[in-house]
Amino acid sequence: MKKSLSAIMALTVSASVLLAGCGNKDSGNGAKTEDGKEKVKISLWHNYTGDDQRATTMRAIIDEFQKEHTNIELDIQAIPPDGYRTRLKTVAAANEMPDLFVMWPGIMTKEFQAGGMIQPINELLDKETEWKNGFLPGSFDGFTIDNNIYSAPIALSPTSILFYNQSILDANGVQVPKTWDELLKTVEVFKGKNITPIALGNKASWLAQSSILSSLADRVTGTEWFLKAAAQDGASFTDPQFVQSLQYLQDLEKAGAFQPGFNAIDNTQMEQMFAQGKSAFMIDGGWALTNFAANATDEAKAQMGATVLPSIPGGKGDPNTLSGVVGTGLGLGKNATGAKKEAAFELMLAMAGPEAQKRVLESNQLVSYKVELDKSKVTPIFSKVYELLNTVKMTPVYDGVMTSAGAEAVNNGLQELLMGGKAEDIAKKIQEAQAKSLGK
Repeated sequence: MKKSLSAIMALTVSASVLLAGCGNKDSGNGAKTEDGKEKVKISLWHNYTGDDQRATTMRAIIDEFQKEHTNIELDIQAIPPDGYRTRLKTVAAANEMPDLFVMWPGIMTKEFQAGGMIQPINELLDKETEWKNGFLPGSFDGFTIDNNIYSAPIALSPTSILFYNQSILDANGVQVPKTWDELLKTVEVFKGKNITPIALGNKASWLAQSSILSSLADRVTGTEWFLKAAAQDGASFTDPQFVQSLQYLQDLEKAGAFQPGFNAIDNTQMEQMFAQGKSAFMIDGGWALTNFAANATDEAKAQMGATVLPSIPGGKGDPNTLSGVVGTGLGLGKNATGAKKEAAFELMLAMAGPEAQKRVLESNQLVSYKVELDKSKVTPIFSKVYELLNTVKMTPVYDGVMTSAGAEAVNNGLQELLMGGKAEDIAKKIQEAQAKSLGK
């Protein structure tokens, strides 16, 4: 299985550089602190590098842990989000892992487990039952394999929120679109007034897949079809309904919905563009909320609204949905044993325990944990999204279900599609990649 994992994750980046910071396999050298505790060194990899409130909150929690646990030395690798997955998959392909690291539910958990890269955390959860019982129903599903749980989530990530600027809509006599035809008419109105209808930042290629297609395609095909296609069990990505989904997205681009150069700016630049009033809409995930809290003006935040993507005529999916997943959690690397494992468990509880969940929620980041929201601690737009989530169902995100190779084919295919590529050809590439990676 380790060979198959390496094949899936093989990359050209130099593993010798990326292995730095994974930590050694020793539990410790027997040295003790003044209070008699054994000294131990563990490695931690995370992607909390930005200036958004969630990132600064998580870094503060880590700093506090270091000060309070003098016997535990942390070897920290802080890696920017856009490059984080690549580096993590590279060390996994080289058969090494950090002791504790941020990871995703779904396919990443499955691939790491299949390759023997991670350990279950049942032992910690069973010991901390009050903490375990505080998670919302389904929170552990994407991290569970054969009754073993491999992570505790620190976030909840709806990925397809249609954000809008109410002041721009009001100034141009436009209503929030509820159907696809209404959306296209809205695009036409704004184009006629030289206003960018929808900000898009698809430089890292996952954005169009995660935040637009996952929800748009579900509107067209329904969830059941996608799960069958992802499993290559009775459905194919070359089926007409999926090709139609791609066509809807391309039609949006052809209508002039996005600003020029959308494949050259990243997710953060897209959020800045929307927050600065340079577009009427933005389709993004819940992670935008903590960035808005840190960087948008009070005036801008007051004008922000949020809703679901418009419905599709004749679509088989439920239109009152958001695509989304339980967010990232902390994985326990295969080499964390003995004192290293105990130290890793302590840090995991500090970063994902009840108090941390409350602090993360108040940093304008949604969580999958039972925490009562104090609206005085968050922005108006965060409260609006929080309320929206209580009225909709969640549908799958493509890269949370598909294989790594299949998801990459979708990401690359959508960049090609938005630059004029043929929907049928792109669907064929996606189908071939997913089938091949599943051995079908």
